[in-house]
Amino acid sequence: MMKVGDVAAMPLPLGGYGACQVSRVSDDGWATVCMLDWYSDVMPTLNDLASTGPLILTHHNWRKWPERPAALRVNSSLPPPPDLLWLGQMPILPGVPQETNAYGVWENVPLPAVHQRQWDLQVPTDAKTAYNNPTHDPVMVDLGDGPQTMYATMSDLDLPAHLPQVRWPALDTLPCLTDLRYSGPDRGLTEALTTRPLIDQLTWDDPPSTVDLSTTHLTTLTISGTGLRHLRLPPGLMTLHLTGEPPKAVEAAEEGRWIRLTMTSSAHAVPSGLHGVRDLDLQVAGDLSLATLRALTGLESLHLRWDRPHGRLLDASDLSGFPRLHTLRLTDAYGIDAPCLPLPATSLRHLSIDGIRRSQARLLKARYKGTPVHVTVWGAKSDAWLAANVDNPLRDWVDDDERAGAAACKAYASALRAIGHLSANDPAVAAEARPILQNLVEKLNRIDERYGIIDTLRREQAADAFFALARRAGVPDSGAADWFDQWRDF
Repeated sequence: MMKVGDVAAMPLPLGGYGACQVSRVSDDGWATVCMLDWYSDVMPTLNDLASTGPLILTHHNWRKWPERPAALRVNSSLPPPPDLLWLGQMPILPGVPQETNAYGVWENVPLPAVHQRQWDLQVPTDAKTAYNNPTHDPVMVDLGDGPQTMYATMSDLDLPAHLPQVRWPALDTLPCLTDLRYSGPDRGLTEALTTRPLIDQLTWDDPPSTVDLSTTHLTTLTISGTGLRHLRLPPGLMTLHLTGEPPKAVEAAEEGRWIRLTMTSSAHAVPSGLHGVRDLDLQVAGDLSLATLRALTGLESLHLRWDRPHGRLLDASDLSGFPRLHTLRLTDAYGIDAPCLPLPATSLRHLSIDGIRRSQARLLKARYKGTPVHVTVWGAKSDAWLAANVDNPLRDWVDDDERAGAAACKAYASALRAIGHLSANDPAVAAEARPILQNLVEKLNRIDERYGIIDTLRREQAADAFFALARRAGVPDSGAADWFDQWRDF
């Protein structure tokens, strides 16, 4: 059990070692963990850290909160990563906070040190100065389709797909730009990213067959499309989302050891070149055999999210092929039977399930009772409820409030039936769909007014459900967006 004053060294993403200290363990099961102002090429000793204070964040927008230490509240009942190396105890030095309003998971603890180090070493002084002192007046920006008024403080930009040629120097008018969305052939994109180290997040839709981003400063990359075959990644990349057909081959530092990989493809095999991945988030439809992931021998954390059909998890009772797998997360695991899950006598230490049949939830808790495996279950639902609502995109609202969730599911189901009838009778139903869609949003307004259930996540789910219905009726996304924003009160 961790105690106040405990100090650990940790290998950092992209190389070297950092260190952290537990500064508080509260009665409610949360621990405050603070990164220390330390970096070394070799693992430090406790004596090395004896006079080391907290890491103070100054990168990007952290300048707005001077003297802000890098600290997180983490769940103290969950096992820390196995590569966290506990060195012993030392007194809490001045400046190390015991409280923080930032919550996270153990895997996020070292990330501020990496981002701060990149800011200090890779971003030129003039770029930092421009980022920290942008004009707050509107600026004229011409990206290739004529001058447009923008704000120099904007951090993200969606480049129009129709531009035959992008005027990349115009990006210098936006000194706070860190996040770019792009579509189509390269057309100078890679060179523009290479010379602008502040742009560290990229979403690239429909890229060419070969993409080489190895000279860029990206830390987060989202790739979608079907034509990509070969992908070269920069050494500093830490997050990769493959939302379409994955490439055949990927070149990544240490086979992707420091990359958190998300795949939303039906092809579950991880591309060659990423077999060192330790953290995988995989969207699944139907049955999944863990045998398809056997190449990932260093896998430590696996998150499986089911779409319809909600299938089974095969070959999971024996985790001998995954000797480092300590965390397994399952979302919408309605096809899972408790006996198919890993045996307690494995490397597994944390099992988290959000969405499971209630009958299996009871068996699951019994299976791991008295074992080292910490089990968390949310969203257990009866077979009768699932039979009626398993395809309803608002089904998880019952986890927040049973009556509000039931009303939301009923409202969506009614709208779905009405849209279906229109589609069956006449393919040109956009105009007739409008009152049906408006009625759905008005019902959701009343539900939120009564129960206060629609937060940011639920609003996004409501929007996704609304747009899906609108598309079935042939309503363009742009028109549906106008309607949704016009009608909703949440």
